[in-house]
Amino acid sequence: MSDGTPARPQRRSAALLKRRLVDEQRTQLDAMLDWILTDPTLEEMAAQIVGARRRFVIGATQSFSYASLLALDLSASLANVHLVDGTIIRPIDVLSDVRSSDAMVAFSVQRYRKYTIDIAAAFRDAGGRLLVITDSPDAPLAQLGADVVLVPPPGVSFDRSPSSLSLVISVIASLTAASAKGAGRRNAQRDHLGEALDLYVE
Repeated sequence: MSDGTPARPQRRSAALLKRRLVDEQRTQLDAMLDWILTDPTLEEMAAQIVGARRRFVIGATQSFSYASLLALDLSASLANVHLVDGTIIRPIDVLSDVRSSDAMVAFSVQRYRKYTIDIAAAFRDAGGRLLVITDSPDAPLAQLGADVVLVPPPGVSFDRSPSSLSLVISVIASLTAASAKGAGRRNAQRDHLGEALDLYVE
């Protein structure tokens, strides 16, 4: 019978695996940060988002999680940010009233969903500005976007990971907030409302 004490070989194996994972993530993070510092792509996309009158964000399956995160972060500093979720904001409603001042950020990572590709392409064809975040230069939307962010970027040798995409989302949202008129006022008002409505536990 076991006395409940974890086997030392198992603990050693887990510790080695953890160290390997941490080393891989550290290498990947350093590569991503170097790319962000030297490549203007994220600034260009942030500028397009700020310059739009209405901002739509779309993604499906795993990409929907990234789209939701970006929409949430953008809405803290910008008005007229809409997550195309298929229920509250439906694609047919968006596509029936596309304006040249509108922008759509489309997340499309493997496996690529036809839903996202079809809607994003239709949005572009209707005159809106399509901004794409994807994981390969050969991805279906990579050739359609006015601005395209590739994660991982060309020349960086690691696989796409949630942490890389989360970092890209954070940087885009921060750059957008820094250049958006009224962002500080909106954030201050959100904080005031949060206190007035007693939304948070101290």
